[in-house]
Amino acid sequence: MEPIFQTKITKIKGHEAYEVDDTLVREIKLELIVNGSKVGAVMATPVDQEALAVGYLMSENIIESFGDIREMKLLNDGMRIEIEAKVNEANIKKLNAEGVVISGCGKSITANIDPEAIEAKVIKSDFTLSAEVLCKEMGQFYTECPLYEQTGCVHTAKLFTDEKTYFIGEDIAQHNTIDKVVGKAQMAGVDVSRAFLMVSGRLSSEMVAKAVMHQIPILASRTASTCLGLMIAEKFGLTLVGFVRGDKMNVYRHPRRINV
Repeated sequence: MEPIFQTKITKIKGHEAYEVDDTLVREIKLELIVNGSKVGAVMATPVDQEALAVGYLMSENIIESFGDIREMKLLNDGMRIEIEAKVNEANIKKLNAEGVVISGCGKSITANIDPEAIEAKVIKSDFTLSAEVLCKEMGQFYTECPLYEQTGCVHTAKLFTDEKTYFIGEDIAQHNTIDKVVGKAQMAGVDVSRAFLMVSGRLSSEMVAKAVMHQIPILASRTASTCLGLMIAEKFGLTLVGFVRGDKMNVYRHPRRINV
């Protein structure tokens, strides 16, 4: 299934109305089947579904690494993914029992937004980044996202290790973009503890929790953090950066990784 859809719309400008071609992004419900049982479903854009599934299952501690997956098949025109893997059954039960619908765009469920209950380690990575490089990468971030350019209707994420090694994720749901880039990195064997993550939307609790779960040391956005996002970053040693615009930024917590 193509991630975009072509249609005719009526455009109004001043006192003139006329018909034009327009491009919309598709929205599907992606079912996640693990070892024959449905773990859940996420509303998503039908692109990079395998990477999304890998990132999501790792975010929820259902699998530890991409190597735990024995087989993965994308079915039903990209709307169902079946995975055979070594899993943590307790965390599947936890997701079913304690999962909440998260605040990011697109309905999804996580059990990982309570800072007192997140099963993650404090981030110890000594990875650092110059403020100049961070601003430069954020500045060109939006020029590297084709679905956004075509539709203006998706969130984006970029996981950056160096100029030759980075991964782009695009989706209607902000949290899915993080799962997609992390999934791509894991499938490529890249160490995400030596990388920084850029997202297009707010730094809400679920965005921060996903970065923490994957031990990504720096998370940055052009917009603000929520209070709960800040609390999670503080507890788990995540360098959290907002309002990256031009040569300015707000480092909410753990500024030691940003070199001025």
